[in-house]
Amino acid sequence: MEIQSVGEAFIRPGQLLADRSAVSAASRWTQAVSEADGVCVLHLAPGVDPCELTAELRGQGFRASPNHVLRGQPLFFGGPASRPFPAPPIAFRPGRSRSDVAVGLLDTGVARHPWWSGSDWYGRTGPEEADASEGEQAGHGTFIAGLLARRAPGVALRVHRVLDGDGLGDEASVVRALHRMRERPPQVLNLSFGGHTFDERPPPVLADALGALADTVAVACAGNTASDRPFWPAALPSVVGVAALDATQERRAPYSGYGIWVDACARGDWLSSSYLDTGEYGGFAAWSGTSFATALVAGTIADAARNEPAKEVVRRLLDAEETRQIPDLGVVVPASL
Repeated sequence: MEIQSVGEAFIRPGQLLADRSAVSAASRWTQAVSEADGVCVLHLAPGVDPCELTAELRGQGFRASPNHVLRGQPLFFGGPASRPFPAPPIAFRPGRSRSDVAVGLLDTGVARHPWWSGSDWYGRTGPEEADASEGEQAGHGTFIAGLLARRAPGVALRVHRVLDGDGLGDEASVVRALHRMRERPPQVLNLSFGGHTFDERPPPVLADALGALADTVAVACAGNTASDRPFWPAALPSVVGVAALDATQERRAPYSGYGIWVDACARGDWLSSSYLDTGEYGGFAAWSGTSFATALVAGTIADAARNEPAKEVVRRLLDAEETRQIPDLGVVVPASL
């Protein structure tokens, strides 16, 4: 994937996202337009700066954004969140419990695993949604699927592969996946990826796509940035942003993002879950990152949503008067995994 750095943000060079109304306004700077699943990607003429054009279009009232690059969030080189480690098998039986709750999992895909090989939801998962077999974050989606399966037994996962094996994707791919979910929206959405924006402002096209899923609770990671710089989509007001706690569940994990825009936190350090059955890994791994704290919070919401709407579950969960809270990390969601 071709990537351009803009400050501490990353974008796809020469690309701009917009709704259909902005296409004609940007036509003089555009070589081609690809439209699919609710988003237009404008391929700009050589020399056109997508950030400058975004600012001009927004000044005219259009919803536009560079095509930001988004990254899965165990990616923190030099720290415990940098890579997975082999782990012994975990004694877990899915059982026969069934839930009417669906969790949308946008990630690297999900590989075959004994925990769900016979489940209805995995049987509906096509080969295009299989987890990446190579790359620094191959197995990321499979690891998260295991956390969700254990935290919310019986829920159905709806898998959409939007990240490659290195944990990289872009805003356009995520918006398209969200658009395809509108006909059958899940109750909960797990987004264990994100990034900064070039201007520190919310990404409007992505915000619109999430807003269209009005009854879905979106849960996203606060990022492994060790800073309070807003990380999107977690920092969107409509999204539950999740930071990571260390193994004691008392303090912020050193790599975790934090700030007033974070809503909740859960353990992110040295969690064990399902993984690829390859090399030194026998289908299980231990890994750290805000990605995985996010899955614990999303799973907690999904499990409680068996009995009441997910939006109501979140309202109660985030009620600071009834739950423990840590400044700049939000409410604490205990983890027993």
